[in-house]
Order: sequence, then C-alpha cells, then structure tokens
Amino acid sequence: MWWIYALLSALFAALTAIFAKLGIKNVNSDLATAIRTAVILVIAWGIAIVRGEAAGIGQLNKTNWLFLVLSGCATGLSWIFYFKALQMGKVSQVAPVDKLSVALAIILSVVFLKEQLTWKTAVGASLIITGTIVLIF
Repeated sequence: MWWIYALLSALFAALTAIFAKLGIKNVNSDLATAIRTAVILVIAWGIAIVRGEAAGIGQLNKTNWLFLVLSGCATGLSWIFYFKALQMGKVSQVAPVDKLSVALAIILSVVFLKEQLTWKTAVGASLIITGTIVLIF
C-alpha cells in the first residue's frame, strides 16, 4: 500500500513543478514560497483537525519537536532554493536535479540511521547521481 502513496506523492510533486513554474512568472520567488507555504499550512492543519489527529500534539516530546522543527527548516530552505531554481531554469532540468534528494537521502540514511545499503539501492542511487550529472552538464 505504501507504494500507492509514493506514486501519488510523485504525481503531485510533478504537478507542483508545473504549477510553480506557471505561478512564479513575474513574481519574487521568496514571496511565491511564502504563499505556497501558507496554503500548505491551511491544508495540513485542516486535515489534522478534521481527522482528530491534532489532539496528539500534547504527546510530542522534546526530541519529536526538535527533529520536526529541523525538518520544517530543511523543507523551507529546500522550497526557497527550488523556487529560485525554477525561476531561473527549465522545469525539465530543475525537477530532476531536485530529485537528487533521493540519492542523498539514501546516503544519509545509511550514515545517520544505520540503514542497510543493498546492492539494488546502491545501483539505483548511483544511477540517480549519474543522471543528475548528465542533466547539469
């Protein structure tokens, strides 16, 4: 079942790139990121409230808060740089290079989370890295 959500994530990420490129025409990329973030904030809190999951906020510990805040900061910076790159480059180049994050996540998961690196995962990450290099140069 996880793969259905992953495919939906990929579909909406692709739509994000197309909609963003159309939306940032003649707009400051930081302002565009702020607008996008406000929309996401409303949607995410709306879902959490409607599903009754917002009540769990009191059960978060300091470690949860620390890493969720750090994740939010990383996401925000990613979006700021993504919108700037989209404003300057082609979606067909920016979006795939942005997906280098997949290979970087694999590497970081091995280093910091001690996840196993299988040969298939290593080959896949290597292909992503190679593809990114081809797209950049």
